[in-house]
Amino acid sequence: MVRQWGMAGILALAGLAGTAHAAALSPDQRAEVVQIVRQALKDDPSILRDALAAMSSEDSARKDEAAASAIAAQQTALVSSPADQVVGNPEGSVTVVEFYDPRCPYCRQMLPIMAALVKADPQVRLVFKDIPILGPASVLESRALLAAQRQGGYMRLQDAIMHSSATPTPASLRAEAERLGMNGAQFDRDLADPAIQARLEENLRLAAALHVEGTPAIVVGKRMLPGAVELAELQDAVGAVRAR
Repeated sequence: MVRQWGMAGILALAGLAGTAHAAALSPDQRAEVVQIVRQALKDDPSILRDALAAMSSEDSARKDEAAASAIAAQQTALVSSPADQVVGNPEGSVTVVEFYDPRCPYCRQMLPIMAALVKADPQVRLVFKDIPILGPASVLESRALLAAQRQGGYMRLQDAIMHSSATPTPASLRAEAERLGMNGAQFDRDLADPAIQARLEENLRLAAALHVEGTPAIVVGKRMLPGAVELAELQDAVGAVRAR
């Protein structure tokens, strides 16, 4: 007899027994409802699994909807800032935005995947948003990347520091910039420029507005892909944008 209630009925009973509606039940009625729920879960544990799956799906749908709304509201700052480092096709039909921390191991894992995406698809425009969230070393390396950008060396320095496990210092970063062909004195000046710190803070505010909870966070169209993903998933997301 318990099984005929089904998952929806069982959840309704559980909610009735556990909320203010319980005040309308006598103690005996409430105890009976609780017993029905317990017996149903004992007879068919899949009810709980299905309920958790349904709750997870609803939660995921709500997050996706909230992300799409936030992305739409922040579209100009997200994809059209002239200050951002852009690789791939500047006029590409699909823009992919990556929020990343240069010291994040998962961001480092994404480095060759992003390169492969751009290489495989000549219509992808890739935008980097530096958000240092892992402490002082992250802040220093992010500032260094923006300093290098002023000399056209962003991608070269990015590759160098994201393949290094050494703790950075201003001196070590200047030495690396010089090794990569940049002017050391200019690099030092730019590294200390308050405007670079202001850009990082602007990126962090944008990430907060988009409810970015960690790095990497990748935006494709109106969709947020949190965490490291495979190349195939990125390409599917790009394809979905084109299909719309």
